[in-house]
Amino acid sequence: MAEKINDGGPAFPIPLQPGQGWQGMAPCDGMTIRDYFAAKAMQGFVSSYGEGCITCPLLDIAEDAYEIADAMLKARGQQ
Repeated sequence: MAEKINDGGPAFPIPLQPGQGWQGMAPCDGMTIRDYFAAKAMQGFVSSYGEGCITCPLLDIAEDAYEIADAMLKARGQQ
């Protein structure tokens, strides 16, 4: 069984009142902190390519962005 990746939980949690939700989901279901950190890292990578990003290695950049996100989550847990 693969090890569960620490996703940091929801990026923008919203406290719920009893009975609140939509089709069994909380309004905050979706992006995790890991996704948020990776998106921020990827934004920086892509902006460094400028107009040439159409041919930049997107999968490599995405993988690197998640590596940075994982490092950020690890550092965050050591506070």
